[in-house]
Amino acid sequence: MLDAAPAAPAEHKADALLFQRCHWCGTAMYQRLLCPVCAGSDLRTEASAGTGIVRHSTVIHRNTPAARNVSLIEMAEGFTVRGRVMGPPSDVHSGDRVQLATAQDPIRRQPVFQLVDGPYRSWG
Repeated sequence: MLDAAPAAPAEHKADALLFQRCHWCGTAMYQRLLCPVCAGSDLRTEASAGTGIVRHSTVIHRNTPAARNVSLIEMAEGFTVRGRVMGPPSDVHSGDRVQLATAQDPIRRQPVFQLVDGPYRSWG
């Protein structure tokens, strides 16, 4: 007996962060043509829940009227994405929890996140 045809992909929210997952090994990745683990090309598109943790953040001063940050965010699904965290660049630290604000900044074309717990404050 033949299997039923695969269902059409589910509708994604217009402002969702989309990523790929390898059909063969289950690795999650962002904007790839081949799986970095098994080199498979059978990738399915999924929508991220939008939560993650800042793994690295850098303050950039060039080509912009004000300082901005560029951060590497490790998403809950297991892939890493480069994006910007809203707020003062000095308030973004490794380990901060973030939530997706918009999937694509119209100028830089990167995801934009916001801090979940607010900026880190020292015990000073």
